[in-house]
Amino acid sequence: MKILVCIKQVPQKDAPLKLNDDSTWIDEDTSYEVNEPDAYALEEALQQKTKHGGEVVVITAGPARASQVLREALAKGADRAIHLEDDQFARLDSANTARAIAAAVAGENFDLIVTGLQSDDYGAAQTGVLLAEILGLPHATIIIGIEKTATGLRLKRELEAGHYQFIDVPLPAVLTIQSGINKLRYATLMGIKQAKNKPVRKVAWAEVEGKLSKNQQQIERLYLPQKQKKTEMLEGPAGEVARKLVDYLKNEARVV
Repeated sequence: MKILVCIKQVPQKDAPLKLNDDSTWIDEDTSYEVNEPDAYALEEALQQKTKHGGEVVVITAGPARASQVLREALAKGADRAIHLEDDQFARLDSANTARAIAAAVAGENFDLIVTGLQSDDYGAAQTGVLLAEILGLPHATIIIGIEKTATGLRLKRELEAGHYQFIDVPLPAVLTIQSGINKLRYATLMGIKQAKNKPVRKVAWAEVEGKLSKNQQQIERLYLPQKQKKTEMLEGPAGEVARKLVDYLKNEARVV
């Protein structure tokens, strides 16, 4: 199978966060890593390649620093990479990101496209399904099991309350992969050395700009949580304390 894996570079989970000057996103002076759900998508693609043969291609969109996640994927066993390289790609919403990816892989004819279920930063869980719509392909989400059949794929989906759904989809198709579907591998020393010689195709902003439209979603401002320690004692009979507490939760904390 010829498989495309969409991966994203996101701020590290434990990195101290600082906002940029206009408080619309995280300052560039931050540590980054591969989006964890996408790492599971990559691992699943590599396992499918081991079972059935073929090629695994990884793609990301973002500034030059995003090439790090491509090199990590190549070191783990991906065959080649595509980098939509420009700072402007990082400011696209899910729909335009999907349009940019679709434009970059036009004519590639992948049998399977996989993404992580969602990103650790925006968490929209939309890019994969929107990419399927743009490409006109069947899709399935929250996948925790993949089995190749004579007619396509037999998939296991995770539902609510511990329930599962089994569905059959034809190929080509787009899947969003749930974290935990497999066990992530580490890049070997040999893999790291080989990654240096694997091809990385760069796609400039001008090459896909004509396929994009105005962002339908835009972040106006971000706020960092303010840490403070404040204790207020409510005294009096139980009934009066209860009324004071309800009044506080409704009118000041506004959580009920």
